[in-house]
Amino acid sequence: MRTIHVSILFIVISSLCSAQQYRSLEDLAPSGAYDNIHVQKLDDDSLTTTYVIWVKQSVKEHFHAAHTEVVYVLEGKGTMTLDDDERVMQKGDYVFIPKGTRHSVQVLSDEAMKVLSIQTPQFDGSDRVFVDQQ
Repeated sequence: MRTIHVSILFIVISSLCSAQQYRSLEDLAPSGAYDNIHVQKLDDDSLTTTYVIWVKQSVKEHFHAAHTEVVYVLEGKGTMTLDDDERVMQKGDYVFIPKGTRHSVQVLSDEAMKVLSIQTPQFDGSDRVFVDQQ
């Protein structure tokens, strides 16, 4: 697990050295009140879209038909389910979600989970398929 954290840190630092934009995610906060989920897009191009997402309670089970998603937990703690595998995720944890993988989140902490979500290729929301609506 430590190797993954070091690899992520290296990728982030490397991208910052040639980045077109730099932001501190530590102090980033939602722009206003929200009920359960707040999404803030950081950047996108034809290959990827990057968000910071705050979740107070849960994310319903869904999958992405054409997208891979990478999630890095910045704050909070929750249970993430990937297909039939359930894991507790907390600050510093990373998860790779291949396209077609059902996933959901149940927040366990008193504060919202704050995650960095990287979708590839560019994400416009059209391939988020909620399992209970199939």
